[in-house]
Amino acid sequence: MAKQNVAEQFVDILARAGVKRLYGVVGDSLNPVVDAIRRNSSIDWIHVRHEETAAFAAGAEAQVTGSLAACAGSCGPGNLHLINGLYDAHRSMAPVLALASHIPSSEIGLGYFQETHPELLFQECSHYNEMISNPEQMPRLLQTASQHAIGRGGVSVVTMPGDIASKAAPEKSIEHALVTERPTVRPGDDEIDKLCRMVDEAKRVTLFCGSGTAGAHAEVMEFAEKIKSPVGHALRGKEWIQYDNPYDVGMSGLLGYGAAYEATHECDLLILLGTDFPYNAFLPDDVKIVQVDVRPERLGRRSKLDLAVWGDVRETLRCLTPRVKPKSDRKFLDRMLKKHANALEGVVKAYTRKVDKHVPIHPEYVASVLDDMADEDAVFTVDTGMNNVWAARYLTPNGKRRVIGSFSHGSMANALPQAIGAQFTDRNRQVVAMSGDGGFSMLMGDFLTLVQYDLPVKVVLFNNSSLGMVELEMLVAGLPSYGTTNKNPDFAAIARAAGAYGVRVEKPKQLRSALKDAFKHRGPALVDVVTDPNALSIPPKISADMVTGFALSASKIVLDGGVGRMLQMARSNLRNVPRP
Repeated sequence: MAKQNVAEQFVDILARAGVKRLYGVVGDSLNPVVDAIRRNSSIDWIHVRHEETAAFAAGAEAQVTGSLAACAGSCGPGNLHLINGLYDAHRSMAPVLALASHIPSSEIGLGYFQETHPELLFQECSHYNEMISNPEQMPRLLQTASQHAIGRGGVSVVTMPGDIASKAAPEKSIEHALVTERPTVRPGDDEIDKLCRMVDEAKRVTLFCGSGTAGAHAEVMEFAEKIKSPVGHALRGKEWIQYDNPYDVGMSGLLGYGAAYEATHECDLLILLGTDFPYNAFLPDDVKIVQVDVRPERLGRRSKLDLAVWGDVRETLRCLTPRVKPKSDRKFLDRMLKKHANALEGVVKAYTRKVDKHVPIHPEYVASVLDDMADEDAVFTVDTGMNNVWAARYLTPNGKRRVIGSFSHGSMANALPQAIGAQFTDRNRQVVAMSGDGGFSMLMGDFLTLVQYDLPVKVVLFNNSSLGMVELEMLVAGLPSYGTTNKNPDFAAIARAAGAYGVRVEKPKQLRSALKDAFKHRGPALVDVVTDPNALSIPPKISADMVTGFALSASKIVLDGGVGRMLQMARSNLRNVPRP
């Protein structure tokens, strides 16, 4: 049997760690690794058109599967292109292993062609970032990198010169069983006892939930019922906590709706569950606050805490709920449920007037129809900007759907590449990229990746020929919009020229049939919907707080649209409110 080289050993270890694909663009320093993949049936090379797409795709795959995913870039500019997508994966806690191949090891530090220093460049967007400078470091270094990504949730970067990859692997290398799943983390009894006392002493408790409530829906609902608590959520908590939730009071933050803000400010005790909600202007400073998080470095960095609890949400609530005393007083909960329903009623009225005849098409209408027609287990990838607004207000979670976006990093152009990674995990699952024209055109080259692999991603393009969220930010700051207009082509024609299905929609009555045909198409499809660039309205007066940059008063902005099926849920929840 021929002796392995380092590249072959590298690929074998990735496969053992559960990696199915390596996304990237080939290049000379990567050639030994790509060739090793060619000869390994356990892992595929996915050729994308831009390395930024490779990193976004790997991050999305990791979020959908919960397993380690991987991407690669050749030396210098190739691996530099990874950095934005890796920042997003790292901030999303997606376990991703990135291979940054390097110039010949003998030339490092001598100003060689394409020389950079990856071990410095990727430091801020990784938990682990080291270079293989000697074959003897394999496989321990790669195993360590993989376990950092999986165990801590985020990115590990391994830098490897191309000449090292071609060298013979050590004969008696140390390999050990790889950790591929994260454990649960239980708080100590002292913390549970303190939290129990605080809950028992409080008359009005509100729960505010983030993405850390994934897998804890039943525990949150049981706890909320026992203590009669309203339940609000951040954007990343929506898909995990909003569905089947009779205590729902909506979302807080810049895109917020409903009564979440009031519920968090009018309680005696606010419990932050698995959220690193970044906008402290929306958090109260005059109520007691408890934060529960599996990442201890996040405790207390947004607000002053009365108690910090290190633990994952599910295990914490499993320990806490049996110990707290049940509350019978529903007055606070019922008042918040009524406020929530009333708030949504008012917003919906702005959206329902002649919406099926309005040209250019209301983007809210597009999102509402898309939500209605998409599969029950669809994966939505959402571009940053106004598409975040439409996803937050119109996509209906149900415990099966996924909604993935650049919600923490806030990058443009994420939806299409994330859809690539999501679709590769299951070709039979519906994947819909909610793209803006600005984001789509930024990485439009990777629409060709859909065609090359015949990936059945459906791109629904909200085409308002502008950078809508940036315009809103300028208006809120009291500035005239400038430099935000896009002169766009017929994107559907471009899709057809590339060999995909493409249709352009300019009238509301065309929308349902266009989406139906695109969803039925077996391969990649693009629905280019011309939407109203004036779908935003702002208050008649701009406050000083707004001028200083989206502070608390930014929540008063009225986005000219409704909240989809959330109103129906709010109305149904009112049935739980006792009649006087």
